[in-house]
Amino acid sequence: MADLLADFLDSLRLAGRSEHTRQAYRGDLQLLQKQLGEPPLADASPPQLRKALASLHAQGLGSRSLARKLSSWRQFYRWLQQQALREDDPCLGLRAPKQDKLLPKALPVDGAAALLDRIEADDELSVRDRALFELIYGCGLRLSEAVGLNLDNVDFSDDLIRVHGKGGKTRLLPLGVTARDWLQRWLALRPATNDEAALFLGRHGRRLGGRQVEKRLRDWALKTGAPQHVHPHMLRHSFASHLLQSSGDLRAVQELLGHANLSSTQIYTALDFQHLARAYDQAHPRARKKKGDVD
Repeated sequence: MADLLADFLDSLRLAGRSEHTRQAYRGDLQLLQKQLGEPPLADASPPQLRKALASLHAQGLGSRSLARKLSSWRQFYRWLQQQALREDDPCLGLRAPKQDKLLPKALPVDGAAALLDRIEADDELSVRDRALFELIYGCGLRLSEAVGLNLDNVDFSDDLIRVHGKGGKTRLLPLGVTARDWLQRWLALRPATNDEAALFLGRHGRRLGGRQVEKRLRDWALKTGAPQHVHPHMLRHSFASHLLQSSGDLRAVQELLGHANLSSTQIYTALDFQHLARAYDQAHPRARKKKGDVD
């Protein structure tokens, strides 16, 4: 096996693969040989490879790591076929588990409040920023939805905001007290223009762009001492997570976010469960071990 592996790695070198890549292949194939046990690597059967993949998964390897290892295995067995050392490809039809679904990052409730409350709204642009961020967090808006708002989308008489979302769909959202108050402060300072309908304007009196919003929020997060990078979509995630924690109403969260399918909203139940698990660990008398407890 050692000679065969060395020849394969040498073929990668001749193909221009880096030393780092070759070492990764070496490690993946040595791990496979360890999982196989007795059968030589070159003689592994499809069921044996399937068992090896399942075993690595059971040992805690994530889907991304398994997909990379499976890619190395495929490359090796294709090389064996090219060298006429094997007729079949035992990796044919073999698939790694589905990619782990990354949970959206949300701020804790007190973290979101601290970030917004620490914005020093002492001039026109900072008041605009505070109003914009309060609106995104208070209504769960996408960045494109927030910068796409026009003056006539806001109804202060009924505290509603009309949002144009994905797929040309429009939804009416309740305007919370804090977002409403800051929005009114911004409108009192907003430059009067005859030809610009946008609710939020940039320095030059034109519609504020998404990139500008991302930069302003990043800068404010640094100024206010936020412990992590904050981006506008994180405020939307925080809205969904915090609302679900408080209400438990998944359907209502779906409607407010403008999700076409409930499955898109269900990812927030994982965030909600993490919150509940932490609360249980910290508060329930049976959750924590006492000194002297035996496993």
